[in-house]
Amino acid sequence: MKYIALFRGINVGGNRKVEMKKLKGLFESLGYTEVSTYINSGNILFESDLDTKSVLTKITKTFEKTFDFEIPTLVKTEKEMKKIADAIPKDWQNDPTQRTDIAYLFPEIDSKKIIEELPFKKEFVDVRYTKGAIIWNIKKVNVNKSNLAKLISHKLYKSMTIRNVNTARFLAG
Repeated sequence: MKYIALFRGINVGGNRKVEMKKLKGLFESLGYTEVSTYINSGNILFESDLDTKSVLTKITKTFEKTFDFEIPTLVKTEKEMKKIADAIPKDWQNDPTQRTDIAYLFPEIDSKKIIEELPFKKEFVDVRYTKGAIIWNIKKVNVNKSNLAKLISHKLYKSMTIRNVNTARFLAG
């Protein structure tokens, strides 16, 4: 089965540095095949015959032993990633006028109700839920009015990992 591992918070702001070449080697040493990385923020594509839960357990245990720190990790099947990407309206892009991001949700907060708990000013941000993620689009002129920046200090922020729309579409194949 094809999987995508999403690591939360590596190589961001100079903290928790992990070389993608080393991470790729780690995955290969676990017996995963067709391993590739995408950009430097912790996106790994690979194949395995194991189920999702076994894959995640194996990755998290080995990661912590190898790098001496814990990193929250999501493992999604290619099918799950495609479903999330397909939920993004085609005209939602990153361009000079708009910004689109996807927050992949850890299981403990994966619910449509999450939208009501987030600090966004909904009149400025179009936010949508799909199983496993929330997707938002904002006109760049409204970024400061939207309270989007408050997400970083919100209690739910630690239970999600965010990618831009281009990365999300790439990872979905």
